[in-house]
Amino acid sequence: MSFSARLLLYARLMRLHRPIGTLLLLWPTLWAVWIAADGHPAWQVVAIFVVGTFLMRSAGCVMNDIADAKFDGHVARTRERPLATGALHRAEALVLASLLCLIAFPLVLPFNALTIVLAFVAVFLAASYPLTKRFLAIPQAYLGIAFGFGIPMAFAAQMNALPPLAWVLVAANILWAIAYDTEYAMVDRDDDVRIGIRTAAITFGRFDVTAVMICYAGMLSIFIAIGIACRFGIWYYVGLSVAGAMVVYHYQLIRDRSPDGCFRAFSHNNWLGAAIFAGIALDYFTRR
Repeated sequence: MSFSARLLLYARLMRLHRPIGTLLLLWPTLWAVWIAADGHPAWQVVAIFVVGTFLMRSAGCVMNDIADAKFDGHVARTRERPLATGALHRAEALVLASLLCLIAFPLVLPFNALTIVLAFVAVFLAASYPLTKRFLAIPQAYLGIAFGFGIPMAFAAQMNALPPLAWVLVAANILWAIAYDTEYAMVDRDDDVRIGIRTAAITFGRFDVTAVMICYAGMLSIFIAIGIACRFGIWYYVGLSVAGAMVVYHYQLIRDRSPDGCFRAFSHNNWLGAAIFAGIALDYFTRR
């Protein structure tokens, strides 16, 4: 195999061709970066968190495929992944994941000790999430913690503290992750039942669509409470209103449980997270 062909396989293993996961990790981080800095984050901090998000999401994808290699070959959507097909070996994937983590680690060194400690916790969460699909009824809740751990890190980096607001944002992100990843899991439900993987789509059963909508509603309710507590203005609520309209659109996509509609709803969550961030950023900007 040529070097360029192997690089393409590494890129696929890191999901560089599917940036949606990076964006779902990035938006909660940026929510926290802006709120923790009272709307005026240093651009060096923004850059560090953006690059760190990309690297850790890539590492998380590699770790996920290492853990799921024996299962991915039995799922239609994942059977062509490099480890499932044998195009890449487990040892190569382990080296790649380790390298990505090593590249990411120096990014947190300019910050305080609390942020550095949290960075190690973030790596543990990313590495252990794939295993939760073996025993947790709703592993998406754990994913929400892992994908939302940039939130406490953003507060720690800029405030050297973890105020209650940080954990409230994490709670909102957990509900969001359950919603969007249940939509994702609805695509693979039949395959997951057959191979014994546990997901929220299986746990919720015929109440899956209702559960997704409840999680979205809970997330938006938390953001309304945050808006009241932080005294956000009209632009913040415009962002939440746009996000709410997107939730209605998602219901239209998933109510008949078609795999295509569920996957489209999952992918569309990038715009939902972006709408909330836009509301936060615009609200702070217009206060100047």
